[in-house]
Amino acid sequence: MTLTLYNSLTRRESPFEPIEPGKVRMYCCGVTVYDYCHVGHARAYIVWDMVRRYLMWRGYDVRYVQNFTDIDDKILNRARETNSTMEAVAERFIEEYFVDMDKLNILRADEYPRATHTMDGIKRLIHELENKGYAYASGGDVYYNVRQFADYGKLSGRKLEEMQAGASGRLETAEIEAQKKQDSSDFALWKSAKPGEPAWDSSWGKGRPGWHIECSAMVRDCLGETIDIHCGGSDLTFPHHENEIAQSEAATGKSLANYWMHNAFVTVNGKKMSKSLHNFITIRDLLDGNWSGDLESNPPQPLLGKGGSQNEGSEKSKAVEPMAVRLFVLMAQYRSQIDFTEEAIASAKNGWHTLKEGLLFGSQHGSKLGWDVEKIEQLTGQDSTLVQQFQSAMDNDFNTPGALTVLFEVAKELGKEGNVLVHQGKTETSPDLLQQKWVSLVNLAGVLGLEVQPEAETEISVGGLTDGEIEAMIQQRKDARKAKNFAEGDRIRNELKDKGITLIDQKDGTTIWHRG
Repeated sequence: MTLTLYNSLTRRESPFEPIEPGKVRMYCCGVTVYDYCHVGHARAYIVWDMVRRYLMWRGYDVRYVQNFTDIDDKILNRARETNSTMEAVAERFIEEYFVDMDKLNILRADEYPRATHTMDGIKRLIHELENKGYAYASGGDVYYNVRQFADYGKLSGRKLEEMQAGASGRLETAEIEAQKKQDSSDFALWKSAKPGEPAWDSSWGKGRPGWHIECSAMVRDCLGETIDIHCGGSDLTFPHHENEIAQSEAATGKSLANYWMHNAFVTVNGKKMSKSLHNFITIRDLLDGNWSGDLESNPPQPLLGKGGSQNEGSEKSKAVEPMAVRLFVLMAQYRSQIDFTEEAIASAKNGWHTLKEGLLFGSQHGSKLGWDVEKIEQLTGQDSTLVQQFQSAMDNDFNTPGALTVLFEVAKELGKEGNVLVHQGKTETSPDLLQQKWVSLVNLAGVLGLEVQPEAETEISVGGLTDGEIEAMIQQRKDARKAKNFAEGDRIRNELKDKGITLIDQKDGTTIWHRG
């Protein structure tokens, strides 16, 4: 089977062919670190983590780089608001980013370059553009001459005449600065220093880089002049990614990326979830249950308490498990918008309950089937049909809804078999076949980053009793009842019940049990 993906640059699906066989160089635009991450951010980084994991599962050696924008007007504004510094704000929210992403089981990138750590590469790239006639200095600033780059607009499909300066919301709007430009569409590569703001020395005077040049320099420094995949949110297509292409390709004469991939938005009542619209919910508030279903009429306030947003006085929903959030994202194909609603989250929670029951099948029932529970992680052998069905879906532009359909079917089947084992003590299905299905489910769910986390295992193994200890207590209860010491028998049953173990006495005198 061949992996095909949708390339935003060509606007069509095509087979994936890396530059170097067996290896993938992948760059993802990261967050501007001035606040807590919201569910829209969660979607982006879960999606690219899924793509990375699948490429690795397909046998590719993936080098994944994701930047931090740690110098920006938003960071400087937050520093002023909190009587802090740009560096302190950035460090704080880089740490908070990792707290959130670790909970969502997002693999750490191979490298996290920062704009402030890439200043030499940024200035070098600007000098190259200036020497080649693509950039010009003006009053301490340096601008990119958009009309010099003939392919400008090839990613977004926009014509230069239709574009407006400042479309990113990050470019300067003051009339005095606009007058420095040769054309209204030109964008800043270097901004002259303003009083009270951090600045770096350069041949153009003290200043700091523009937003777009940062990523061009970081891609080049970390991965080279041409990479396999450049990814990010669809809101970055223009102007950020369009400007990256203009900068990088004008300097090198080579393609910046062979494949451009963009994830769609998370929406609230059809509108993009964003801090600017005040219709967002932070990842940690969703996980903690500190959110209101009506984000528009009860908007959150940033930076209150320990979380990113709190809705005081609103009806709090139940906390959402991290894997249910991950499932919420993966239940939609990455290029399709997903609407954040209480119903959608409830559906994801129910779905995760089904998957988790299947994923825990081995630890709950493996010993009854003769599996070596102590070496479950070493079990091998998968159901080839399930693997093929999963791969067929994922090879089709990372069709996670199709892949999840395969996983849900297996999880439901294992759930039914688990119920049979609990109530009848045995199953008609071959233990070897059940093992193949369970191992397949665990491995394939892991490709999507859907894994039972330690706390879930703890919930199942309440009291920390091993299977052997449980069997021993059941025998003690049997002996007590045989000696007509029914009080002791009841005590043992109640002790096991308190530890999350349910006993079922059978008509033939045997006792079967299950956790939970």
